[in-house]
Amino acid sequence: MYRFFYWLVLSRLPAEWVHSVAFGGLRAVMAVPGVKRLTQKFSRPKSEALVVHAMGLRFPSPLGLAAGFDKNAVGFEALGALGFGFIEIGTVTGQAQEGNPKPRMFRLLKDRAVINRMGFNNRGSEQAAQRLSKRSTKAGSLIIGANIGKTKVVLEEDAISDYVLSTERLGPQCDYLVVNVSSPNTPGLRNLQAISKLRPLLAAVRTTLERVCPDRRVPLLVKIAPDLSNDDVIEVADLALELGLEGIIATNTTISREALQSPSTLVEEIGAGGLSGAPLKARSLEVLKLLKSRVGDSATLISAGGIENADDALERLQAGATLLQAYTAFIYEGPNWPRKINKSLAKKL
Repeated sequence: MYRFFYWLVLSRLPAEWVHSVAFGGLRAVMAVPGVKRLTQKFSRPKSEALVVHAMGLRFPSPLGLAAGFDKNAVGFEALGALGFGFIEIGTVTGQAQEGNPKPRMFRLLKDRAVINRMGFNNRGSEQAAQRLSKRSTKAGSLIIGANIGKTKVVLEEDAISDYVLSTERLGPQCDYLVVNVSSPNTPGLRNLQAISKLRPLLAAVRTTLERVCPDRRVPLLVKIAPDLSNDDVIEVADLALELGLEGIIATNTTISREALQSPSTLVEEIGAGGLSGAPLKARSLEVLKLLKSRVGDSATLISAGGIENADDALERLQAGATLLQAYTAFIYEGPNWPRKINKSLAKKL
């Protein structure tokens, strides 16, 4: 029903507007007394085969929601009630910012893909930390990750202090922290993936986490782009091992437009932005396998990009992923999608 309604109605409306209205509607419905509890009872992962122990945490399912959906930590509990094993909020920056001019989110229906150039629009890490501090979810039942990026107006040479500021605020409130240096929509951000710049950045974030969270070790991960060369992917893997990172998320959106089925005129009209969804499937899997060959079991690998069904999920797990993240398929398939994936995946494990 949702898929039919999406293709018939929602796909004809502005993508960002639909997201805002749908997300607001979900939060409103879940705020009705008893609805969230009933939804959790119906949708929560029920099979022990799905449980994953990683990074010192217990995940009720390997399937999580990637950063980008709940940028401001305003609806993570409502999203968690749909059956996701974990929710990653953000990307959050040290300072609040509007992001890039609208329109900045576009669908490629024939490719089951989305192009966005949002530009880290968010209300800042201070507000996100305040919301996370009021979490009502019982500890251990819903894992919350926080994804942090660089404020656009902050110069590249000042990036570390910007990430440290967000770490100070969000580290004590989240279950794990992700350093995002791979979005294509903030000028110069991907330059920070260079090992010479990434090493001091990650080291500073780790030191900050140890300072602000002295009683527990907050898992630290880095999220990388699919557009890195294989040699660069290996360098990031080696750096993660060197610094003792808990994990790597592979991958973010891509700037590539290869092998798309949508008309080239449409793609050109949309212009710049990160592409997510089905077209990312092959490269994301390739990067995952490369990382696994390098880090083995020494780091948790979270695979993201083009996961649409239980077969995709199983393929990633068999290729070395410990956990999975989705975004675009959730948009196309609707609120019942996490439950269906968990149910089907449990039968295959």
